[in-house]
Amino acid sequence: MSITGRCYCGDVHYKAEGPGFMKFECYCRECRYISGGGPVMGMAVLNEGFEITKGEVKGFTRADIDHAVTRQFCPNCGTHLFTRAPSFPQGVIIKAGSLDNPDDFGGADFAAFACDAESWHRLPTDKPVHERWPG
Repeated sequence: MSITGRCYCGDVHYKAEGPGFMKFECYCRECRYISGGGPVMGMAVLNEGFEITKGEVKGFTRADIDHAVTRQFCPNCGTHLFTRAPSFPQGVIIKAGSLDNPDDFGGADFAAFACDAESWHRLPTDKPVHERWPG
């Protein structure tokens, strides 16, 4: 299976060979900064078979958080594309909104960080919901 995607302006394109896995929605405060308020929808792919096929991303890592992830985005339009996590060095997390074919995501398998969800968020009732990251 080939997964492709891009940023909003089209300056950055990517592809991943192989299926996405660990499909999730995350309600942690850090993800909600990136999303603009709602949960982030993402899926993991392995580094092997993943490549940026056009353009370059800019990254940001908070220095005040232990084991902080690196958020990667288009330097032109700001679309958040990927997350690189120290706890997941073998892969990259792709943001579902950047996929060329949204059916490649198909929906989250679980929700994480319900402890950070706001009262106005709608937590799922049809899949596992974890107070923190499952594991």
